[in-house]
Amino acid sequence: MRAAVPFIRRGLTAVGRVALLGIIAWPLNILLLILSLVSFLLTIVGLGLVLAPLVQLLVRRYADLRRTLAGRWSGIDIPRPYRPMPPKAFIGSPRRWLWLVRDPATWRDLLWLLAGAPVGLVTGLLAPVLLAYGLQGVLLVPVIVSAADDGFGYGVTWPLRNALDFTTVPLQGALITAGALYAGPWLLWALAQYDRSLLGPTHSAELTRRVDRLTETRTQVVDAQAAELRRIERDLHDGAQARIVALGMSLGMAEDLVTSDPAAAQALIAEAREASGMALAELRGLVRGIHPPVLAERGLAGGLEALALTVPLPVAVQADIDGRPPAPVESAAYFAVAEALANVVKHSRASTAWVSLSHLGGAIYITVGDDGVGGADPRAGSGLAGVQRRLGAFDGSLSVDSPAGGPTVLTMELPCELSSPRISPFSATG
Repeated sequence: MRAAVPFIRRGLTAVGRVALLGIIAWPLNILLLILSLVSFLLTIVGLGLVLAPLVQLLVRRYADLRRTLAGRWSGIDIPRPYRPMPPKAFIGSPRRWLWLVRDPATWRDLLWLLAGAPVGLVTGLLAPVLLAYGLQGVLLVPVIVSAADDGFGYGVTWPLRNALDFTTVPLQGALITAGALYAGPWLLWALAQYDRSLLGPTHSAELTRRVDRLTETRTQVVDAQAAELRRIERDLHDGAQARIVALGMSLGMAEDLVTSDPAAAQALIAEAREASGMALAELRGLVRGIHPPVLAERGLAGGLEALALTVPLPVAVQADIDGRPPAPVESAAYFAVAEALANVVKHSRASTAWVSLSHLGGAIYITVGDDGVGGADPRAGSGLAGVQRRLGAFDGSLSVDSPAGGPTVLTMELPCELSSPRISPFSATG
């Protein structure tokens, strides 16, 4: 009985949500559709230049609400497909009206309103009516009604004539009720899929959006690479180069003193040896920041395990990847995880964290999670924005699930194919 409680709760919640969407869709879709058509027709007399953008603003707000609900209730992400607004396209200007008319998403919204009214009505009535009919049988309402109506039946039993027929009523009611509860989440999912078919971007629009996104990320990467080159140049100039110059001067002075003052020459040589060690350490640190040697030696899985050991809290690493991604992708994934773990240490107040690495369907998936306070948001100016930029350069993506109170789970996706399988497995690091 205890195991049935989540099933009943999930089913009742889904049935209620489907009914709510149906109740909203029937009148609101029709109203917005009529207002849209009238506003566009009034363009003939000039009023549509003002009314059409206002009405379409309402339509898009309503569509945005349905996109949000599809993501929250069914886990189906529906990107906004609308074209960016041109400059100086204020409400009432012909530029704003032409922008709406030329955007295919405007007409797909209207088609969604037209078809969504009957779709919402049917699904909104089907789930609660089926549930109510099943509960009638469970509560023996048909048995009571059949006492006054000899021709009354229930389910597959028409009419109810004898005790055997009466005993089938609660069993049929229980099955119908269970079927309604089971169908509720699927109906909700089907509505979300219908919304995505018309409210999401078309294939060509999606390709255009991806090209724009790649263009933007490439620009960011070029800027970041230029800044990184300037940093390397500055570090070489101020660090290793200065020490090497000082090393040359010390050796030159030692060369002059080696015959006249051997003790002073020996001290200068010792000083030069110390400076050479420090210069070498700085060069190694600089190289490690460009491409960590551990990646070349142990691959991404081993690199993440080594990285986890440097974090000042327990980090469990679970890697399931047979092969090596391309070196640039491997490096991007490593530094993205490093930045995510640095974020955990700085902001999450977590006691433990974990990293999961896998390859599936032509892409690397990396999950970084912690048991901290949550509330991580890439838009808040944290290091997560840097992770997004780093992944975006390879057409990758970052999704953040961080409710208030935690836990925080970051999921990174990097499209790539793997090379030859690894030679030895890597164990988990705790």
